[in-house]
Amino acid sequence: MSQSGASAPGWPKMDLPAGASAMTEAAEAMGRSLGATIQSIAGLSVPPEEMQRIQQDYVQQATSLWNQAIDRQAEWKPADKRFAAPEWSANPAAAFTASMYLLNSRTLRRLADALQGDDKARERVRFAVQQWVDASAPSNFLALNPEALKKALDTGGTSITQGVQQLLHDLRQGHLSQTDESVFHVGQNVATSAGQVVFENAFFQLIEYAPLTDKVYERPFLFVPPCINKFYILDLQPENSVVRHLVSQGHRVFMVSWVNPDESLSQATWDDYVEQGVFEALRVTRDITGADQVNALGFCVGGTMLATALATLAARGEHPVASLTLLTAFLDFSQTGIMDVFVDEAMVRMREMTMGPDSPKGGGLMRGGDLAATFSFLRPNDLVWNYVVGNYLKGEPPPAFDLLYWNSDSTNLPGPFYTWYLRNTYLENKLVQPGAVEVCGEPLDLGLLDMPTFIYGSREDHIVPWESAYASTQVVQGPKTFVLGASGHIAGVINPPEKKKRSHWVSGEVARALPEHASDWLSTAEERPGSWWPVWTEWLSKHAGRQVAAPTRPGSRAHPPIEAAPGRYVLRKA
Repeated sequence: MSQSGASAPGWPKMDLPAGASAMTEAAEAMGRSLGATIQSIAGLSVPPEEMQRIQQDYVQQATSLWNQAIDRQAEWKPADKRFAAPEWSANPAAAFTASMYLLNSRTLRRLADALQGDDKARERVRFAVQQWVDASAPSNFLALNPEALKKALDTGGTSITQGVQQLLHDLRQGHLSQTDESVFHVGQNVATSAGQVVFENAFFQLIEYAPLTDKVYERPFLFVPPCINKFYILDLQPENSVVRHLVSQGHRVFMVSWVNPDESLSQATWDDYVEQGVFEALRVTRDITGADQVNALGFCVGGTMLATALATLAARGEHPVASLTLLTAFLDFSQTGIMDVFVDEAMVRMREMTMGPDSPKGGGLMRGGDLAATFSFLRPNDLVWNYVVGNYLKGEPPPAFDLLYWNSDSTNLPGPFYTWYLRNTYLENKLVQPGAVEVCGEPLDLGLLDMPTFIYGSREDHIVPWESAYASTQVVQGPKTFVLGASGHIAGVINPPEKKKRSHWVSGEVARALPEHASDWLSTAEERPGSWWPVWTEWLSKHAGRQVAAPTRPGSRAHPPIEAAPGRYVLRKA
């Protein structure tokens, strides 16, 4: 085969279209990676002795279930909440169907766990098996769900009619309803903290919130939320708003509200978001307040962006932040949990070819709905099938829940930004390799982050495993504090003290130092009831400076108010 750009003897020279060579190389790389993936999965096997044990156990348990079903020896009491309604145990056929389903599920998962071979291939098989197991539950099918059938009889078929109507509604809106979205309106009953937009560019609006105290700390506070979601997860309603909590504590608070990108930003890069986003937010916050330094918080991807921005500025000799807070954020991507199943060379090259800088149009958009669906299927029983059963089989409208309303308000991402992030974090974990990647023209070294840092992880987080959040303690070099909260990625963070819910863990008296491994830290950590917020705000107050008179008006002469919070950008739908 002749090389690209050369002509074979006897054939006229053919010029390849611009970019064709790069796309050909990308396609070949993707093909090699996909072939290796298929080969690794094909190479998995279950040891014969383990297979025999699994088969014997299955036959024994299936026989026992059949005998129980015939003799009705004992009332069936399932531990699985999907079959907890009395209709399941009252109906022998339904009870037996559910029992066999649970046995089959356990057996399939046991087979998947017993596989030997490539670790990533094993994880992919486990994930696929779990998806199939969850999707095939008898509770998901009207004909097999006695609870849904009874409701259909009791309502004279009305529940079926309502379920079909809700299904058609969700098909029209393009996503599964997880909450009653008609109840919530951004700026009216979510994202209601008073404030003004004091700056905007193509990438974000900057909100300054109105003070609630006569005096405020002299050092302002800047939130950098993830651009993968809307900012108002931090300002849902007054009783669970992180923004309002901070403002009531006397902090002068600013918030980055990322734009929901359209085609005009389809070629925007990671560097663009750092330079035009984080850099500008830091600059404007300091300009308005006159402060040399701010306290800053990055949440999830916002934490990764903020950390890379601050390390880049540090490489230039600039230190605009006095303290850093990282909430459920990755710096070290060596252990990404279930997300690792999705990311390999083939997947990343495919995205780069279709929406990255090497794509035919030099960019594109990663649609927010696709991202939201991916995250939902990480917990399919809770975030997918639960609503299929409730919304469609039972015809019940989902309850109004502000957190899930925010979850459904998805955002797009520019393709070049998204593909840079995938390759340099999840795939190659370059951010923690000093000098392995450049950001805004500077070799990145996260070891330059030497400010006091507060790091938070959620114990049941399926997006940023808490051990990975903890790993940031080994990356940043300044004084650091780690706190572990209960619950998941979002519910663990949004845990106001007044609710007196859940618990959190802090470094125990035995060992205040932060060891290398998260498990070693947890073994000596002290569990405390209630929210972690007071621990954080007490830490933050030590870095906020003295108290001064609260400003009487937002913004400044150079940055006058543009419009009332929450601003226009947050209202743009994907």
